[in-house]
Amino acid sequence: MLDLERLRALNAVATYGSVSAAAEVLHVTTSAVSQQVAKLERETGQKLLERNGRGVRLTDAAALLAAHAERILAMVEAAESDLEAHRGAAVGELAVAAFPTAARGLMPGALSRLAEEHPRLTVTLREQEPHSTVPLAVRGEIDLGIVQDWFNVPLAIPDGLVKAPLVDDVADVALPAGHPLADREVIDLADLRGEAWIAQSVGAICRDWLEHTLRSAGLEPRVSHTADEYATQLALVAAGLGSAILPRLGRCDVPPGVRIVPVRPALTRHVYGIWRAEAARRPAIRAAVAALRAAAVDLGIGPNARGGARSATPG
Repeated sequence: MLDLERLRALNAVATYGSVSAAAEVLHVTTSAVSQQVAKLERETGQKLLERNGRGVRLTDAAALLAAHAERILAMVEAAESDLEAHRGAAVGELAVAAFPTAARGLMPGALSRLAEEHPRLTVTLREQEPHSTVPLAVRGEIDLGIVQDWFNVPLAIPDGLVKAPLVDDVADVALPAGHPLADREVIDLADLRGEAWIAQSVGAICRDWLEHTLRSAGLEPRVSHTADEYATQLALVAAGLGSAILPRLGRCDVPPGVRIVPVRPALTRHVYGIWRAEAARRPAIRAAVAALRAAAVDLGIGPNARGGARSATPG
């Protein structure tokens, strides 16, 4: 009979491309992975790995077995989820990845609530950008991902993942106090033509969204300064060096010399949780989603009512 842990080791090598990468993901030594694959070779009577330069490559037999291993491991995960659901308690371990402002704005309240209501559940948090979180969720390296996309720039969610809406987060414009538009109650996006912007680094989701949004409104973005931390962006705005558009979730204290003004039409991003379909019945995931939604309500930004073809509510 094929050993599950040896199949897991082979699947990790197939997924990550090397023995060392598989060892890192599985939190074991490279020697341990090599030994598991060697034992699997003896069990199957087939050569599974071959030398390829400084690395290894899978044989045809290994590729066939790895495909079966992926399905087997998915079935085991689904079985574990069903057993946990049958027990009805949020217990065990839950690995969560969240983008920075969600980690700062939502997770502290959610983690406190989970610790109080589900003391037998151990949650670990890692800060991760959405584009990195999605493949981690696909591979099962995390149990729950907290990701975001903007109303006009959706984030692609692969097959095999489901999602649940958490909150709709509105962004405002931050202006120097002496700016001609600083005293307005609301600013039309078109009024910001020619503005000098302070934005995140090239390639960041919010930077891509800002440029896309401005160009869609007929405004060519002129980014004068880049800073990934919102506190730094606000400090630059306070110094009169430009303006910034900042979401409300996780926003730090606004320094003197900065005016925060709503934008018309409203600029909204959607925050939601994602997880593997095989784990959909886990009470731990349902509990975490409920805690995150409650944290959003506590912050006064309310639950996200957004639906969609790929949206799901755990239950």
